[in-house]
Amino acid sequence: MLTPQQLFAHLDTLGLAHRSVEHAPVFTVEEAKAHRGELPGHHIKNLFLRNKKEQMWLVVALEDRTIDLKSLGEILGAGRLSFGSPDRLRRTLGIEPGSVTPFALINDRERRVTLVLDRALSAGGPINAHPLTNTMTTAISFTDLGRFFDATGHQPRWLDFPL
Repeated sequence: MLTPQQLFAHLDTLGLAHRSVEHAPVFTVEEAKAHRGELPGHHIKNLFLRNKKEQMWLVVALEDRTIDLKSLGEILGAGRLSFGSPDRLRRTLGIEPGSVTPFALINDRERRVTLVLDRALSAGGPINAHPLTNTMTTAISFTDLGRFFDATGHQPRWLDFPL
C-alpha cells in the first residue's frame, strides 16, 4: 500500500497538478471544517460500504450531503448496505479509518470497489481529499481526478444526492 509521498509521485508521473496542506488529524466532517482553514473548492465525505454479498462501494459526495443508506442500496441494486469494517478497509483500500478517500482506489488493484460520485462534484473548483492520511488535504482539479480514476481502472457511477 502506498504512502502519501508515493501517491504524490504517482500523480506527478501522470502529469496531474495537486496541492496539499498538513493539519491536525480529522475523523469527521465537523473536525475537517474546524482544522482545514480556507481551502477553495469542493470538500467531500467518503463512505466505504459493503453488502451481504461482499460487494463494496466507495461513495464520494459533497461533505454536507445527507445520505440515506437504505435508499442508496436500492438505487445501486445492492440491497442492505453497511459500513465496511476497519479490517476490510485496510485490506481493500490500504488506509486507516478516518482516512477514507477517492485516492485510496490506487490501492484497489483488483478493482473490487465500485466508485460512486455525487454529480455536483463536476461543477466548480477543485476537489479536496485526504491523500491516504487524515493529517493532510490535497486539492486536485475535477478533470485531473477523473484522469486519476481512469489510471486506476475505476469508472465512476454518477448519482444525484441527496437520495
